[in-house]
Amino acid sequence: MGTISCNAGLSFTADPARTALVAIDFQRDFLDPGGMVAALGDDIAPMRAIIPNAVALIAAARQAGLMLVHTREGYAPDLSDMHALKRDRKVAGSDGPLGRFLIRGEPGQDHIAECRPAAGELVLDKPGFGAFYRTDLEDRLRARGVDALILTGVTTQCCVASTMREAVDRGFRCLTVEDACAATTPELHDAAISLVYGENNLFGWVSDTERVLAGFKA
Repeated sequence: MGTISCNAGLSFTADPARTALVAIDFQRDFLDPGGMVAALGDDIAPMRAIIPNAVALIAAARQAGLMLVHTREGYAPDLSDMHALKRDRKVAGSDGPLGRFLIRGEPGQDHIAECRPAAGELVLDKPGFGAFYRTDLEDRLRARGVDALILTGVTTQCCVASTMREAVDRGFRCLTVEDACAATTPELHDAAISLVYGENNLFGWVSDTERVLAGFKA
């Protein structure tokens, strides 16, 4: 694994010993027909369409020896770790077909079968959008010598973008895999991606699954 070709003629150098694949919120509440997003009336089809690419990236990352991080948005059953702004929205914690939305321990908060973590891989439960918010992710990455992140997941404009911005502020180099991230609408996804490598790749690099997989094999 070495150099990955990216948008805008850029390239991203990935040392397997210093790179982590972060699989963001591949959860049933976001991707299952009985989950929160579908129950609220949003279209999950654009998000489900990226699952094969995510599966391919996770498998390749395992083969290449990268650190894998699997995040899940989720809150305590008593909502004690949910701030008032989210409680006021009255979405997370409400009853749904797969249990209370985004509550740790409920079926909907768990990973979808296709992207289930393997033994020994880091599973990070986060009480917010970004993976660094009120978690020990930074410490775990630093302990492994990781300084570069490859991002895949849902939703592009929310949890993926929040994690990317948090990571960049902490000095991590970030590669967002465009066709392995998704939102409920193409417009939201495209808008979020357009912000990543604008202003001289201000928030990092953007590539696609084919080019990332080719970089894994290099």
